[in-house]
Amino acid sequence: MTFSKFALVPLCCAFLFACKQKEQPKTAPPKIVQDSMVNAQPENAYNSYASVDISPMDMSYFPVDYPKLKMANEEIAPPLVRVVYSRPHLGKRHFHDILKYGAPWRLGANESTEITFYKNATILGKKVQAGRYILYCVPQPDSWTMALNTNIDTWGLKQDSLKDVNRFEIPVSRNNPPLEFFTMVFEKTATGADLVIGWDDVIARMPIVFNP
Repeated sequence: MTFSKFALVPLCCAFLFACKQKEQPKTAPPKIVQDSMVNAQPENAYNSYASVDISPMDMSYFPVDYPKLKMANEEIAPPLVRVVYSRPHLGKRHFHDILKYGAPWRLGANESTEITFYKNATILGKKVQAGRYILYCVPQPDSWTMALNTNIDTWGLKQDSLKDVNRFEIPVSRNNPPLEFFTMVFEKTATGADLVIGWDDVIARMPIVFNP
């Protein structure tokens, strides 16, 4: 059986169309970004319940490492203060390029940063009642306005300043050894502790005095 050259044309066209369909490059699925959360699953670490957060949550106590101290001694007195926050990293950026001076910043990522005072305290001459608060700041080049706010359990991008209960002006220093990850820790002082806040080469300190 023989075919005319005209009969071969449809077959050739169908073959070329099929090849073209197979050769089309696969497009990568869009990366879903929500605020500082990224849906990313590292190889061999699939998690069907929650996406991997590039800004993990952390907490700092005063006294430092209080849970470990309590594990060693159940009779230890309650902690004095604790801060819970998420830790973004620079990723080849600079601190000064990330923040907008004069605009509120949640002091980290994701949910609002929260601070719990387990007993009454004083910050720069202002009394702070024991309790749980949002902690955020309004940064300026040479100082930050720190705010304690009662609107707890909220996402950190929008603060309701009407619920501020205290504000404090603290200085900041530059040209410190750079920190890749945003960090909040307590350092003991003669009268209590400083809440040390650092990122990139910027360090701010909020002094806390614990009332007797």
